[in-house]
Amino acid sequence: MRLIRNVLIGLTVLLALVLTGCQGLFGPVTPGAKTVLFNGRDFTGWELFIPDENINVHDVWSVRDGAVYCTGKPNGYMRTEREFKDYHLHVEWRWVAEPANSGVLLHCSGPEKVWPRCIEAQLKSGNAGDFVLIDWTGLTVDGRDRHDPDRQYVIVPKKQKSNETEPGQWNSYDIYCDKAAISLYVNGVLQNEGTDATETHGWICLQSEGGPIEFRNIYIEPLD
Repeated sequence: MRLIRNVLIGLTVLLALVLTGCQGLFGPVTPGAKTVLFNGRDFTGWELFIPDENINVHDVWSVRDGAVYCTGKPNGYMRTEREFKDYHLHVEWRWVAEPANSGVLLHCSGPEKVWPRCIEAQLKSGNAGDFVLIDWTGLTVDGRDRHDPDRQYVIVPKKQKSNETEPGQWNSYDIYCDKAAISLYVNGVLQNEGTDATETHGWICLQSEGGPIEFRNIYIEPLD
């Protein structure tokens, strides 16, 4: 009886720890300190997704000189294994050759597909700072609810002219997700912000879409 009682007590303690302290396993993580998402060596902490199972994902994504190299074709994404909420995300990117298309997918959820339900921070050349609402997500920008039940994809243009660098030079995205609010800074300039987001947590994804692109210095940290 004593053994059974001790086992039950242990299981109770373990369950309490899981429910209160292991949100990374059973729910979104809110960073308590700066957390590097890409270690510069391999894809630890990430899942690579291409809808065609006959394609080797490592032919699309690789690591070169400490940066993620993505061929951009076919369409797909690399996503964090964990879900996150309430964070500052920093990502740097550059076009390897001709500028093309990509994006940072925020608060992703649901079935793995092209493209998953999310709110995209656009990286298409010349349009970095746009929001793209995917799979009928919603966001209020400048007092206007941009959710459209008749459109699966809704583009919300950035506020200012493009301030991206030339191809081959690095750009920075600083994205602040604070509950239902999202702000997008491109190279230090506020390009877009919205409130009342329908999605407030989920995976973070980087798109393969269009052409070769590199990513580096990917981390999240607590909101100020």
